[in-house]
Amino acid sequence: MTNFEEKLEKLETLSENIKQSDISLEDALKNFEEGIKLAKSLEKELDKMEGKIQILMNGDEAESKEKKPELGLFDDSAEITGTRS
Repeated sequence: MTNFEEKLEKLETLSENIKQSDISLEDALKNFEEGIKLAKSLEKELDKMEGKIQILMNGDEAESKEKKPELGLFDDSAEITGTRS
């Protein structure tokens, strides 16, 4: 299976097969096992997509923080002026 949509469609088919009243216990178990594997695979893909979205949404914010760090605690002027606590 090559893409997310195909895997999801296969998972739905397996789910429908398990619900049939004339399915044997062995076939239901096989479908269940395959479905669990597919579900885990889909979950990993969703996590990757979510990570990419987070990077895209927070990318500008992270870049601006990297360019201009806040180091006020280590500023020598506080020590010289006697304003340090």
